[in-house]
Amino acid sequence: MCFTELPYAAEARTFVTRAVLTLELLEDSRAQQRKISLRLMPLGGSVTYGQGSTDGNGYRNYLRQLLVLNGCEVDMVGSRKAGSMEDNDNEGWRGYRIDQILAKAEKSASAHMPNIFTVNAGSNDCIQDFEIHGAGGRIHHMLESLWKRCPAATIILSTLLMTAQDSAEQRVLRVNSQLVSLVEKELSGQRKIVLVDMHGADGPQLCDLVDGVHPNDDGYKKMAQIWYQGIQEAIHKGFL
Repeated sequence: MCFTELPYAAEARTFVTRAVLTLELLEDSRAQQRKISLRLMPLGGSVTYGQGSTDGNGYRNYLRQLLVLNGCEVDMVGSRKAGSMEDNDNEGWRGYRIDQILAKAEKSASAHMPNIFTVNAGSNDCIQDFEIHGAGGRIHHMLESLWKRCPAATIILSTLLMTAQDSAEQRVLRVNSQLVSLVEKELSGQRKIVLVDMHGADGPQLCDLVDGVHPNDDGYKKMAQIWYQGIQEAIHKGFL
């Protein structure tokens, strides 16, 4: 026996199918519209401050633009202001070693309560040849201190940039090795941390350094892209 489908039955199925598709599109749209709010503290030495850039912004404005274009709400925080960008708060201290940066960061983190840090610290330890064997331990102490004050914060830690000074570069390589080992241990403890490589092929090269130490504008753009990728990784992992 054959049955003939009534016209309104086919129309009803079409309506239901369209309704389901519409709901799926709405859910996708809502997911895309979900904004991630970042209270971002750029933390480190003169590179964080922006030394060598023509506008004094360093990597910070480039990074902020990338994040905003990706739908993030961004508020840069810190006790210092540097550069021509409007949201120019940061915690960059020129010439400071890891231990000296930490002393500033402890007070600032408590005051501003960031939910994410971009940390690039240790280049001055290498330039000054200051207790290189313990650099990783000092960074570890810094991270624990930041998490003590901001327990839910995510930390994007970078390896150190290359330098044109041969002796300092050898120390940079030693510190970077310590940082890799440190982050592996932190990750095993379920910490919200991502390591990004500023010393590799995608980071600032010697030709991107204005004085053998600090990046030029092109070098800072490369840094911003690497920071951005690290933050995207943190978002993907559910850290933010």
